[in-house]
Amino acid sequence: MAKQQVVSSITALPKSPQEDRHDRMVKYCIAMGVRLVCIALCFIVHGWWLAVFAIGAIVLPYFAVVLANVGHQPAGTVVRPGGLVRVGSSNS
Repeated sequence: MAKQQVVSSITALPKSPQEDRHDRMVKYCIAMGVRLVCIALCFIVHGWWLAVFAIGAIVLPYFAVVLANVGHQPAGTVVRPGGLVRVGSSNS
């Protein structure tokens, strides 16, 4: 039986590491910008809004780091290297 060779499409390839890093940096910077707005609003607002913006300023760094560290591959995807062949067997 002949093996069929799998040809990858250019649209099926993952993002380059530079593009992935850039996208993650943009997400992180947006979240930190929102945090700066929350910190600034803590000095302006009063009442229960102060608690809302204070919690946002405290919690946003955690979510920013989590979002920035999420890779481009979906969960459960395993990238298998090609060209590996088992040479020997331990049951000789």
